[in-house]
Amino acid sequence: MNPIVIIGGGLAGYTVARELRKLDKAVPLILLMADDGAFYSKPMLSNGLAQKKTASSLILSGAQQMAGQLQADIRPYTWVRAIDSAAHRLELDGPEGSTSLEYSKLVLALGADTIHLPLSGDGAGAVLSVNDRVDYGVFREALEGKKKLALLGGGLIGCEFANDLTGAGFDVTVFDLAPQPLGRLLPPGAGRFMAESLGALGIQWRFGQSASRVEREGEHLRLTTGDGQAETFDLVLSAVGLRPRIALAQAAGIEANRGIVTDRNLRTSARDIHALGDCAEVAGLLLPFVLPLMACARALAATLAGTDTAVSYPAMPVVVKTPACPAVVCPPPMGAAGAWQEAVTATGVRALFRDGEGKLLGFALLGDAVAEKQALAAQLPAWL
Repeated sequence: MNPIVIIGGGLAGYTVARELRKLDKAVPLILLMADDGAFYSKPMLSNGLAQKKTASSLILSGAQQMAGQLQADIRPYTWVRAIDSAAHRLELDGPEGSTSLEYSKLVLALGADTIHLPLSGDGAGAVLSVNDRVDYGVFREALEGKKKLALLGGGLIGCEFANDLTGAGFDVTVFDLAPQPLGRLLPPGAGRFMAESLGALGIQWRFGQSASRVEREGEHLRLTTGDGQAETFDLVLSAVGLRPRIALAQAAGIEANRGIVTDRNLRTSARDIHALGDCAEVAGLLLPFVLPLMACARALAATLAGTDTAVSYPAMPVVVKTPACPAVVCPPPMGAAGAWQEAVTATGVRALFRDGEGKLLGFALLGDAVAEKQALAAQLPAWL
């Protein structure tokens, strides 16, 4: 019997493997990954300094430990060169050279890549981003002896990094084209509250500005914005977003849009190939958050074990890891008709998104209002 093969050893790949083993102890299982195969919590990358985490201490289990726990063949430093979906075969490059591997079912848990701004200048290559544990280790080492940092991107990950870095004693300036932090998630009043709360911590905001050029200036980096303003920093970190990894699937003729397209059973357009996590667009939804990933892993494990199971998404609030301004957001469905109603006080924001009939479709809670998270989430319709 050919094995079930999972490509990817991040949270998505390892979680579906764990869930599968709860249901089927015997099916042959192989995990392929391009890194060392260590299991760690990726969400901790953006608040690792507050937790005093090094790249090594982020590891929860090594590849050998995971292989024992999962009774699986785990192959680190193995790259999938091509997928032959008709033959159910993979072409691999790994420690033993180029090989082939046949599968019964294939799971794509490929993750996403950081988006890089089109920066000019001889310092553009020195701009860092953090998308995995190796990146985090490089970043931690680069922080030694630094003080003044530029952070490109004021979205969810950017705000979490800004809070973490400022709390660790760094001077942080955030650049974002939006007029507020978390521009895609928060209504205006909540955005202002977040900006003021993090600003009180010491974070400097440059709204309506984006970096266009980075040049080396001795040991420093000179950043120039699109409107010509320039400022010198010790280090520049980019956190402008993620792009699902779809190239491998596309090369195999598998349908992809913003992510690898799947139905609610996590099936792709190719027979016996499934996808989940940051690389997957599930029934039209691209949700790069932990709770949707966990729901997908449980449903997919059941399907792989022989019980066809469609994933369901209840309302899943997103917790923003900004201790200086606690925040929970449950955005309304994309394109939903309605309006935000905001109640802003000195200690928090309660923002509710309602449709024309008054039905609650989403919310944003900041400060002391986060205590209402469970009560409001219970009133929301399911996402899927």
